[in-house]
Amino acid sequence: MRAQAVAAAEVERLAALVRAARSVVALTGAGISVPSGIPDFRSPDTGLWRHVDPMEVAHIDAFQRDPARFWRFYGERFATLGDKQPNAAHRALVALERAGMLDAVITQNIDMLHRKAGTARLVEVHGSIASCSCQRCAERVTAEQARERLARDPDGVPRCGSCRSPLKPDVVLFGELLPADALERAQELCAGADLLLCVGSSLEVYPVAGLPELTHAAGGAVAIITQGPTPLEHLASVRLRGDVVQELASVLAALELEQP
Repeated sequence: MRAQAVAAAEVERLAALVRAARSVVALTGAGISVPSGIPDFRSPDTGLWRHVDPMEVAHIDAFQRDPARFWRFYGERFATLGDKQPNAAHRALVALERAGMLDAVITQNIDMLHRKAGTARLVEVHGSIASCSCQRCAERVTAEQARERLARDPDGVPRCGSCRSPLKPDVVLFGELLPADALERAQELCAGADLLLCVGSSLEVYPVAGLPELTHAAGGAVAIITQGPTPLEHLASVRLRGDVVQELASVLAALELEQP
């Protein structure tokens, strides 16, 4: 009972912070998409990297060295991601945005679920599976077109229609820098936020993990909504540790908002 009372008090505190804030920004990580059937990366039993060394399949050097191996790993994953649908946590953020209580969503996720949910102001700092590009001549195709080329290629590699080079998903791999414009926009939003909602992120991967520090340093409040521990607990004005769907539903209820 005491734990429930503490959680309820934290929800009310968060709702009060949302009401009082001039600018609220959300930062989301893999945990917000787990209820949609997408595994996160680091969970011991279900994480994507539990049986695979990410440096062997998700590093830019690995893609350039052996694109066939890269696409053997990612081809099925990208096809699966394309069929996933937003869950109530994604839709809760849309409800906040439509009510004028959320300025933007910054996401580390590449799964397009915020787009599908209807988020209007979205910053995808790690890119998106929505498209693939040729690193040699910059041809860009949709994910669907890339899957068609993948299925036709005898080596299992989707290729550029002009120069036949392997296509690379427009996502940030290990060893690559984040898109400068997206990172700059995320930093600007967080530095100007009165409240930053960190939803489903382990807050371990930099430079994105440094965004809450920008909000805190500028005098804004940080709310962390995720089940696992993070290295930034000391920054949190509000800490919710339950399922992200349930926690955000409780926040909407406290704000007297309905989900879209």
